[in-house]
Amino acid sequence: MIVGLTGGIATGKSTVARMFGELGAHVIDFDALARQAVEPGKPAWQEIVDCFGAGILNPDRTINRQKLGRLVFDDPEKLQKLNQIVHPRVFAMDRQVTEEIRQKDPRAIIVKEIPLLLEAGAARGVDKVVVVYASPEEQLKRLLSRGLTSEEALKRMRAQAPLDQKVRLADYVIYNEGSMEETRRQVEEVYAELLKLASSR
Repeated sequence: MIVGLTGGIATGKSTVARMFGELGAHVIDFDALARQAVEPGKPAWQEIVDCFGAGILNPDRTINRQKLGRLVFDDPEKLQKLNQIVHPRVFAMDRQVTEEIRQKDPRAIIVKEIPLLLEAGAARGVDKVVVVYASPEEQLKRLLSRGLTSEEALKRMRAQAPLDQKVRLADYVIYNEGSMEETRRQVEEVYAELLKLASSR
């Protein structure tokens, strides 16, 4: 069974993904795949440098994600161009990893942490959708604590589909504004449901 895990920026997707992993799910982190896809010397890295200039590079030639973020979140066309470069590579890597997991464990529950699950049209490839929710006020507070300005934070929030829209399309919603224990309890309940569904297939 393939589960798409998504939510808004700074809602706690990675925390929830880690909890699913601790319960026994196989977790595929699309952000990690994207970082691998743009390592120095890789084709996507070269295309990004050609498109956005060497000014987005760190001294070690890795891409400075903050600099690139500031460029693309100011310009929807640039954001679309970046996605066109990175997304196909990430989906190809995902297909390979998914196949490897299925060969080892045909009954695996695979949780794919995909920030842009709904925006990138990836929901077609999953059996169930789990959305991690936090209020816009909480998202903003968390982004400010990461060092972003209010303007930068709001631009990044607006670059994604509204969280309420994602909640409407979800099979399960995990509310991540309370304690870790509350979040873990919800994850355990959802995972128990997924195990039941997987065993009945």
